[in-house]
Amino acid sequence: MQKPLGPAISVKGLTREYVTRNFFGGVARTTSALSGIDFEVANGELFGLIGPNGAGKTTTIKILTTLLTPTGGDARILGLDVRKDLYEIRRRIGIVFGGERGLYNRVSAVDNLRYFSDLYGVDSSVARKRIPELLEVVGLSDRAQEKVEKYSRGMKQRLHIAKALVHDPELIFLDEPTIGLDPGGARDIRNMVRDLKAQGKTILLTTHYMFEAEELCQRIAVISKGKIVALDTPSELKNMVRDISVIELRTFEATMDYVEALRKLPNVVRVVADLDSEQQTIRVQTPLGADLLPKVTAALPAGARIIDRTIKEPTLEDAYLRLVEE
Repeated sequence: MQKPLGPAISVKGLTREYVTRNFFGGVARTTSALSGIDFEVANGELFGLIGPNGAGKTTTIKILTTLLTPTGGDARILGLDVRKDLYEIRRRIGIVFGGERGLYNRVSAVDNLRYFSDLYGVDSSVARKRIPELLEVVGLSDRAQEKVEKYSRGMKQRLHIAKALVHDPELIFLDEPTIGLDPGGARDIRNMVRDLKAQGKTILLTTHYMFEAEELCQRIAVISKGKIVALDTPSELKNMVRDISVIELRTFEATMDYVEALRKLPNVVRVVADLDSEQQTIRVQTPLGADLLPKVTAALPAGARIIDRTIKEPTLEDAYLRLVEE
């Protein structure tokens, strides 16, 4: 099918409000999930949408995939109106949600794909050829006849991708496709995403993993509190925090008290800590760079020690944190 001349996705002034009613049916509260967002995704582009929980990512995806009606504004998919052209849009897009829902566990992968082929109206002769090819692409050929209930989470996620591709869609929505996967499974999914991009597919990806967004996406929109607060390439987004350096510490026996002490130091912009493992990782954002190290060391409590310290350039995660907190 010929691609539209315009953008694959066009969003202008998109709003969505949720109304909570009281016991008598009156409006008790109106919550704005989207407050007039604008962005476009070009044909063949791999576009990222990132933001904290409750920022509006899921609402945006549901509107663009025709699962939710917008309150205001305009959204078009492949030139089609999300309000008026629901069935034509659904026929031309593929959707992959993170998690295990959306598959039939008591039948095989082949049977799942046959069912969804019929659902999308794929000709049976085409489906017979395409299903084995898709199972080969997602690495499930050797388990194709096995019931899905015996699959690991990563295998189910690969089958989700095959399911989304069974009707050869022009546009694919990947909503946190690697969430909950082990590192190997997540790497396999990212490789599949790269392959889809190489085939010319248009992809909109949402993820909580900043390294994943930076690694895969050509452009990224950052959404916070229902608004797009930045939209640019990963490298340009990182330039927004070029005024800071990051002191990365690997520590032993560090506590939240130490983290709070670091946050109180002069010229500390932000401290991000992972204290859950035996060796902790603490990232201190500061414009002073290595000049802050003596104070960082002096704040260390008795019994704790710094195993390693490195001065690094800010990452996409550092830019993201500044954007969503501001």
